[in-house]
Amino acid sequence: MDKIYRVVSDGEAFYAIEGAGGQGLRRAAPHGADIFDGYAAGDIIPGGLAGVKIVAPVRPSKMVCVGLNYKDHAAEQKKALPPEPLIFFKPPSAVLNPGEPILLPPGVGRVDYEAELAIVIGKRAHRVPRTRAFDYVFGFTCVNDITARDVQNKEPQYTRAKGFDTFAPFGPCIAVGADNAARRVEGWVNGEKRQDSTTGQLIFPIDFLVEYISFVMTLEPGDIISTGTPSGVGALNDGDVVMVRVEGVGELTNPVVGERAY
Repeated sequence: MDKIYRVVSDGEAFYAIEGAGGQGLRRAAPHGADIFDGYAAGDIIPGGLAGVKIVAPVRPSKMVCVGLNYKDHAAEQKKALPPEPLIFFKPPSAVLNPGEPILLPPGVGRVDYEAELAIVIGKRAHRVPRTRAFDYVFGFTCVNDITARDVQNKEPQYTRAKGFDTFAPFGPCIAVGADNAARRVEGWVNGEKRQDSTTGQLIFPIDFLVEYISFVMTLEPGDIISTGTPSGVGALNDGDVVMVRVEGVGELTNPVVGERAY
């Protein structure tokens, strides 16, 4: 399975491929205007990932997130299983590159990490039947659905709690190809494992989510569906380092910094 990175070197942003065959990191040559049109492996990048800056692998037009989608998380929250997916948005302005700091806004109270597997859409998807869902999925990535928990608990909608700048770190890559097979999802804070589950705990699986969401809205290439978080969510503090690990994808790591008031 190829892993597609978006990297910056000498001021140039470009895609790079880390192939399953152990041939090192190579430039990706898109067949069309973007990586979603297909790609070929080009020249080897000297120094590999250590020699480049890794940035968010796509710039989505929208991030559609699914709340309360793990059985163990619903039990943890003492909530009934939802009869339909609970969806909300994160704005593109919340996107954060791997390795860059999550900022804790002043005066908002508790801010939580939420480790998640996310779907990256590969082609325009409008009312896609579940049986064809994976035809529209380019691959998987890691997302940390950062949440201002005290804000969320006092408001009926999630937009403000989920939408602060830096509240959508994702990456470090896209693992190309996808299916409904269970994948392990972990959340770590300061080297301590806080979340550990698999997508086998999903209430609404990936193919169902693609059908359900694309019935409501057209999904564009590069859009993201974040599939929900397992049990074990908790608070972040200034100075923490938080990591999301998804089996077959990799590790997304970000430091945490308390943001000063104006």
